Amino acid sequence: MLETERYAEAVELLKFLLQCQGEDPRHYEEWQSLLDWLTDSFPMLQNEYAGEGEDFDPETEEKMARQHLEAKLAEDQNYAEKLLKAVMEKPLSEQTLLALDQLAYLDRPEVDDALIEWIHKKLLHPLLQYRVLQTLRRRGSSGLLSFIRGGEKVEIEIEAVPLKPEDFPYAVQAVLERVGNQTEIHDPTLFYFAQEMWSQFVMAIYGTMDYRSMLTDDDSVIDIWAASLHQTVAESLTGGGKPEEEIRFMYGITDDLRLRYEQACRSMRQFVTAGIRG
Repeated sequence: MLETERYAEAVELLKFLLQCQGEDPRHYEEWQSLLDWLTDSFPMLQNEYAGEGEDFDPETEEKMARQHLEAKLAEDQNYAEKLLKAVMEKPLSEQTLLALDQLAYLDRPEVDDALIEWIHKKLLHPLLQYRVLQTLRRRGSSGLLSFIRGGEKVEIEIEAVPLKPEDFPYAVQAVLERVGNQTEIHDPTLFYFAQEMWSQFVMAIYGTMDYRSMLTDDDSVIDIWAASLHQTVAESLTGGGKPEEEIRFMYGITDDLRLRYEQACRSMRQFVTAGIRG
């Protein structure tokens, strides 16, 4: 939690552990020392948790992240350059994503230039491309970016990039809702994996022709993508789930919609085959 700068969650966990009984006394000393260090380093955490059951303000955590980075910059003037190198020159890992998150809070204009040049010149993993776009938006960048995604040229407005699932257009969210209506009660395991796959898939194809095809008021398009998601997840799980004909019937995929449904399934299967799962 500390490595990923989830300070509020760390405080909450430490307070819970200190209430537990029967542990080695040395553990309690370590937990208390760590809690004291966190609340001394970030006094605002004391205020946030002054009362029982209070929700943590996300803006406070952002302030802490900025405060932490300012301290790092004060210690090392090359810290921004080191973060950029961690993102651009090292293998993709959790540390890459952590460095991107930190870059979102650095008030250095050269960071925007470096990330934009990188996404233009290097063919990146689609999910890493998306995280770079999110970082640029969090940094307050704007304008139109043109680059290659999934083998096609896309144009993306930085200020329109969704930062969280609820930021996506209604049609994109409706696909998952439709799958949930069919599976949430009777097949919750499938719905759990459908949520994860849809989240990763949508980020991976954002801005492409497949993505743009979803942005419509036509309910049949939502049905097509929902049935494709259900089918792809069922194939990925042990046992395969319901027969394809039954899934098509559940979502009202008629013969007129069959070709578009199969095209959507192909896109999702390619996504799975390529291992784009975050």
